[in-house]
Amino acid sequence: MTAIDATLAEQLRRDMLTAAGHQQTGGQVIQEWELSTVHRLYLSDGSSVICKLATAPFTGEAALLRYLNEQGAAVPHLHGYTLRPQALGMLMDDLGDPIRPPTIAEAAAAAGAVHAIPPVPELPAFDQQTLARLPEQALAALDALHRQGRFLNTGMIEDLLRRLAAVAGRRADGAEREPFGLCHGEFHRSSLHVSRTGCRLVDWAKAFTGPGLLDLATWFGTRTTTEPAQLTRLIRAYVAAGGSANAHSDRGGLPAAQWALGWHRVWAAWWFLTTAAAGHHQPDTDSHHTQVVHRQLHAAAQLLDATPPGAAGRHLTTVG
Repeated sequence: MTAIDATLAEQLRRDMLTAAGHQQTGGQVIQEWELSTVHRLYLSDGSSVICKLATAPFTGEAALLRYLNEQGAAVPHLHGYTLRPQALGMLMDDLGDPIRPPTIAEAAAAAGAVHAIPPVPELPAFDQQTLARLPEQALAALDALHRQGRFLNTGMIEDLLRRLAAVAGRRADGAEREPFGLCHGEFHRSSLHVSRTGCRLVDWAKAFTGPGLLDLATWFGTRTTTEPAQLTRLIRAYVAAGGSANAHSDRGGLPAAQWALGWHRVWAAWWFLTTAAAGHHQPDTDSHHTQVVHRQLHAAAQLLDATPPGAAGRHLTTVG
């Protein structure tokens, strides 16, 4: 599935505005990505709303956002949405531009609030058995891509996935230890919007049920050197803010921060490969995504101690 074409995008916006009784007088692009776009729409009454359009696999966000509104969660209010085959349109509160980046204390409090919300049965779940299968599923997706003539010359990625598959069973141990439940899935600094009226979490398209530590690991991104010490500090702040004290507990024979950073990178690589195999990313992105997947898996193998026999000591860094 490619990005929504201009005609369909215009239809989605028009249908939602008509249903809400609004007329658009202008607009502003906030973000455009291969699989989603976010625009600010200016309305005839002088107000504005955020319009988000997305293609599969991100078409379930409206149902979750509606649920979160019902739960009183600190998220944007959903004014309306329209769902088409393989396409979603949403109108939401315009929170304005953020006034500053969020702090670690705000991140810890926001994560704790999310993980306390009752999970949604329809979301994908990443329990211990599911995590343990991710490397094998990623290998299967890579094989499917090879049959499509895509993601070629990926011997190093295959080797990393096999090494991770060999240790995945024991390293996944403890995945269901608290905190376990609703996870945001893209818990980045850009997802926690700080305005004069408080903090709100946006961008719920990749939410899942699983270990809350994966959310905390996401906070630091995946493009820089992995720093378990930084995540350990966030975990401490999370517990101090009311999050589960079990967040400190070792898992899979590893310290909590190292475990979380490693599995988050396995999950990220699995996501890129499986969504590409399903046709959600176009072949012209393969070269870039190959580099991304290798970087994730290289770090994951070091963090989860999946280094080959006789390898030098672990270095908790990424490459590229």
